[in-house]
Amino acid sequence: MAYSISGITQVADCDVLLTSAGKEKAELEFKKLSEERMVTKYTTTSVEVDAILQGVLVELSAVNTIIDVLPEGPTKEEEIKKKVKLEYKKFLLENRKESYGAVALLEKELDLARVEQQLEEVDSFITVITNHKATL
Repeated sequence: MAYSISGITQVADCDVLLTSAGKEKAELEFKKLSEERMVTKYTTTSVEVDAILQGVLVELSAVNTIIDVLPEGPTKEEEIKKKVKLEYKKFLLENRKESYGAVALLEKELDLARVEQQLEEVDSFITVITNHKATL
């Protein structure tokens, strides 16, 4: 972006702008680090959740098969309780998948890309002001 630096005629003004831009850059670098960590967390969590969920689905299918062939009695009741627990675990995993799944990961990657672009622009601004300061 072309900045209108012609109105800046004092070295002190350049110093103020550079200090402000330096602070903003530090904040953005911290935000970038945070976003990178979140992307890493979402990446590993989404893989883990998918793997666990697949295991629960297989186990739930097996329990359903067992329940279908068992006669009424305490064993069948235990399997029905196990089924309810597995369904609840499935529910929790599906909710977690929404929070840390592929969609959430893409959103975090977008957030990271935005921060990186902001950092590039702040660096460009610092370069423009530094070069202008050298001409004063």
